[in-house]
Amino acid sequence: MNHFVKGHLVFVLHAHLPFVRHPGYDTPFIEENWLNEAILETYIPLIRVFRNLKKESVPFRITMSFTPTLSLMLTDPYLQNGFRKYIKNLISLANHETKRTTYDPHLNYLSKRYLEHFLDTESIFEETKGDLTKSFLPFIESGELEAMTSPATHAFLPFYDSESSIFRSQLKNGRRTFRRIWGRDPKGIWLSECGYTQKLEEELDREGFRYFFVDTHGITHASPRPKFGVYAPVEVGYGVFAFGRDPESSKQVWSSIDGYPGDYRYREYYRDIGHDLPWEDISPYLHSNGVRINTSIKYFRITGKTQDKGYYHPDWAMEAAGNHAEDFLRNRIRQAEYLFETNKQPAVIVSPYDAELYGHWWYEGPQFIEFLFKKIHFNQNTIQLSHPMEAARGIPRVQSVEMKMSSWGENGYGEVWLNSTNDWIYPLIHSLSIRMHKRAHEFGSGTDLQKRILKQMGRELLLLQSSDWAFIMKTGTMVDYAVRRTNVHTNLFLTLEGMLNGPVDEGILSAAEGENNAFPDIRIEDFY
Repeated sequence: MNHFVKGHLVFVLHAHLPFVRHPGYDTPFIEENWLNEAILETYIPLIRVFRNLKKESVPFRITMSFTPTLSLMLTDPYLQNGFRKYIKNLISLANHETKRTTYDPHLNYLSKRYLEHFLDTESIFEETKGDLTKSFLPFIESGELEAMTSPATHAFLPFYDSESSIFRSQLKNGRRTFRRIWGRDPKGIWLSECGYTQKLEEELDREGFRYFFVDTHGITHASPRPKFGVYAPVEVGYGVFAFGRDPESSKQVWSSIDGYPGDYRYREYYRDIGHDLPWEDISPYLHSNGVRINTSIKYFRITGKTQDKGYYHPDWAMEAAGNHAEDFLRNRIRQAEYLFETNKQPAVIVSPYDAELYGHWWYEGPQFIEFLFKKIHFNQNTIQLSHPMEAARGIPRVQSVEMKMSSWGENGYGEVWLNSTNDWIYPLIHSLSIRMHKRAHEFGSGTDLQKRILKQMGRELLLLQSSDWAFIMKTGTMVDYAVRRTNVHTNLFLTLEGMLNGPVDEGILSAAEGENNAFPDIRIEDFY
């Protein structure tokens, strides 16, 4: 620990996808591509960055949450095979593009870069036979990467503080799944959507979590008002610490108006050959039942606020990423120096982002991280990268406060996940959660078959509680899928419940266990 630093930068990536797994269907589920795209554009690029830093002996610290649903999908053989088919198809498409684009030297150059990129991605994926958790694990073991978990299915917990069994089943399965897949207990937890509510700290302590994150106002609206604002963690009871998001560093990246990803030199996300090419050229590679979808091959840069886009130039984009890393660091140094002078102790600057922003939405984002971490190591000694509790130990004063409900959603509370588009789901969730609590007590000591049914009811209930379905309904994208998932889990729960003391349909039970196979180590007592 450098005792002369004026600030600790806690750089946090929240890696999450909802549990989407549909084996055995003739019609492909486009939603399974959410995982494929994230592997291709975010997770493997981050592995490349970590390896580059390690190879060049650049020490770094980064904190990442791997939600239980994502961890389960990354280790699932069916979904691993799905990515194998996906990347082989992209390699075939890129090979086709290297021939089709011979009329244009720059497009041909880009198509060959994509082909090399896809081949390298396939190689990295197969190093661990498709299990990317094993590729991240060496960085966890060496201390550069600190991994966290989240509630089991990313449930928005503030809506459920009247039913403690939801808190407990979400937190217990979140911790247990992390332990089984990552081989250790997590110190921290990413509360879904940074959704905090009073009563949580006791449950967090019970499961052994020592820290979590909230949005800025979660800290600044605490009582008493924290002396250091979001620039020091606060203790909220039971020795559990809350870290607040720094609005300055967030705005520099997140802002749709002046954030880095909007630079005109960066790759344009919305111009993909899956939509641009004539149907007869692209349809053999889409495998989407007649629907145009993204292929990850994009030839244009943002260019400007115009429909007329210029060609993408990777060297221009890398120059922009380097410039933005320099600007980000310069602003953090200035910020840390000011806060050190004001507060007479090092500032803890927490910069949390959705992991998928880096690479998927902002193609050059992983390179930005690599440039930033190198510049932090080589170009200054004012701030240092730290994990959350390292930063907490590096400051002399931490305040104890009481916090109120908050989230990092639009307007800061719960309206994203509870509004006229999605309010119908909550009576279902609450009703079924109460019923599960009762059935667990009633049949928890029953026959082996009843226990098996109860466990699958628990899986369906946890999957129903995912905040993703309400979010999708609010944003208006893929709404049919979110509605379907809500109805399917509800109906399966009710059907299974009827089997507890009625006739058992082994086919329905086995099919549910086969498709919704999350949380293999779920326990009936999780719902007590």
